[in-house]
Amino acid sequence: MEYKIAMHTDIGPEKASNQDSMCVKEAYTPQGTVLLAAVCDGMGGLEKGELASKTMAEALSDWFEAELPYLLAGPGYRTAICDSLDELVKRCSARILAYGSRSHIQLGTTVTAIVFLPDNSYIICHVGDTRIYRISGEGAALLTEDQTLVQRELRLGRITREQARVDPRGNVLLQCVGASKYVQPVFIHGSALAGESYLLCSDGFRHEITRREIGEAFNPEGNTNEVVMKRNIVSLVEKNIACGETDNISAMLIRTM
Repeated sequence: MEYKIAMHTDIGPEKASNQDSMCVKEAYTPQGTVLLAAVCDGMGGLEKGELASKTMAEALSDWFEAELPYLLAGPGYRTAICDSLDELVKRCSARILAYGSRSHIQLGTTVTAIVFLPDNSYIICHVGDTRIYRISGEGAALLTEDQTLVQRELRLGRITREQARVDPRGNVLLQCVGASKYVQPVFIHGSALAGESYLLCSDGFRHEITRREIGEAFNPEGNTNEVVMKRNIVSLVEKNIACGETDNISAMLIRTM
């Protein structure tokens, strides 16, 4: 599998700093191409959320280079990758939590990462409410579930979808790297096909636009090169801002070839 990649981030019209971080790493192995992509959305006081998200993104980058090659060389590497990522997220969370305790501040970050493996399968590691969509000619399918109070209430049938859209608790996370004492990443497995698009985004990217708009803008048939992909990401970022989004906005689009 080969990949085309484009990304864009915007501080937003009202924020003093951009607390989103993104990471993308690609390597060529005898078995095939391996790709890691991640979006982390930090939270905390001025610059502290940026520190948390950057810490998580850099930890993933280091993991890709230092640990993943050895995991891929061993038997049962999918299980080994999940175990290793689970340990990495928990270790990073403890590090951020300890820093916050020493500094008397609260900070944290979401993390949503996807690893495309040489056999064309993928593994998603997910904490928080950053998202991954798979986009085909049939539209955009959400692969992750927001780990928020509102999403839990919706899943349990305590509120309706219409109520969820306007619920003031929409940003209340059930867990967060560095802000929760116990963090348990969710792992999602799947298979990738050539001719699909995968969108990773922070929550600021999708508050003011619909899933249909995402599917139309990033339809694989119209996103065959990185110039067009970048232009379409920027266009939707600008549309979010025009519709009233005030948060940081980050998105990464991956096109499988």
